[in-house]
Amino acid sequence: MTFSAFQRRLLGLDEGALTEQGGHNLQPPVWSALSRLRDAASRHGFQLEIASAYRSYQRQLAIWNGKLSGERAVVDDNDLNVDVARLSIEECINCVLRFSAMPGASRHHWGTDLDVFDTAAVQGGYRVQLSAAEVGPGGPFAAMHDWLDERIAEGKSFGFYRPYDKDRGGVAAERWHLSYAPLAMEYQNCCTADLLRSLWADVELGQIEAREVLDSQAEMIFERFVARVATPPDSALNYLPPA
Repeated sequence: MTFSAFQRRLLGLDEGALTEQGGHNLQPPVWSALSRLRDAASRHGFQLEIASAYRSYQRQLAIWNGKLSGERAVVDDNDLNVDVARLSIEECINCVLRFSAMPGASRHHWGTDLDVFDTAAVQGGYRVQLSAAEVGPGGPFAAMHDWLDERIAEGKSFGFYRPYDKDRGGVAAERWHLSYAPLAMEYQNCCTADLLRSLWADVELGQIEAREVLDSQAEMIFERFVARVATPPDSALNYLPPA
C-alpha cells in the first residue's frame, strides 16, 4: 500500500517534519510550547527534561519484537519482570501493550508526544526508569508532576496534557507522558485498525511478532490499547502560541 505523506508521519515512517534539539526530535510548535513549559518549571525549581520523544516505526518494531520474543524485559504494573515464556500469545500481547505500543500505533511516532522527568531531583548518572515508583508519592519526580497536574488543571500547560492520566483498562497510567494536544489530536483521529493492518502487511518494513493475532483481533486491541485515552482539556486543545 502507498501511504500519503500525512500517513507516513502518523505511522513513524517519515521524520521530515521534525527538528532536533539535544538528541531528541519533535515538531517545531511542540518545541516552542515545551520551551515555555520548561521556563515555567524552572521558576518553580524543576528542571524538566526529555527522556524520550520521537520514535520511528523501525525503533518501535525492534522494541515490540524484542519484548514478544523474550529478548527485552517486560514488566507488570508493579514494575516486576514477567516471564513471557509462561504466557499464551494473547496474554503476552496484553502484558506488553500495558507499557509498549504496537509498531505504527505509538504516539511517539507523531513528534507531538514526549516522556519527561526532573533532572534537578536526582544525582548525575541516575538512570531514569519511567516507572510508577518514580512519579508516585515519595518518588523523585512526584513533585514536578504534582506541579504539572496543577498547570494542566488551571489551563496553563501551553497545550500539553496527559493522554494516559489514569488506567482505563488498556495502557497503564503513564504520568511521565505528555502530549501536545493541538497537533496530536489530528493524528489520533486518523489512526485506525485498518491502517495498521495495511502497515503490517508491508513485508519490506520487517516482520512483526504475533502479526496473525494482531490482524485477527485488530479492532478489539485498537479500541482497548490505542483509542482509550484521555480527552484533552479545551484549554490544551485550543492553545494558541503567542504571535
